[in-house]
Amino acid sequence: MAEIKHDKLELSDDQWRARLTPKQYAVLRRAGTETPGSSPLGTEHREGTFTCAGCGLELYSADAKYDSGTGWPSFFDPLPDAVETSVEPGADARTEVRCSRCGGHLGHVFEDGPEPTGLRYCMNGDALKFDPKA
Repeated sequence: MAEIKHDKLELSDDQWRARLTPKQYAVLRRAGTETPGSSPLGTEHREGTFTCAGCGLELYSADAKYDSGTGWPSFFDPLPDAVETSVEPGADARTEVRCSRCGGHLGHVFEDGPEPTGLRYCMNGDALKFDPKA
């Protein structure tokens, strides 16, 4: 297992509610899913970095973003040490993606993405912020 290069952020539920918008809270802390096509980040094409809306950790370079046709911001590779994954129990057995600093739910990863990884990190825009390159 790789060594995590940042400290974990642990807050109470009340602190998360105060820090996040209701939509961000529903996605990041309750593993909700936004409506496809509802996030302006789906059409964001500038150079920069996508960060966790909960804690600000840099998650994805804009260079790894692509249009998957799903209606959610999609990436083929996260930044090093940025995310953690786990298989959700149940019949669907999807692989959940969480921020490695705050544990916020970001979305899911699928094995139908483009090269070079073949992965599609399908993220909720409400779980992300965009920091344009200066």
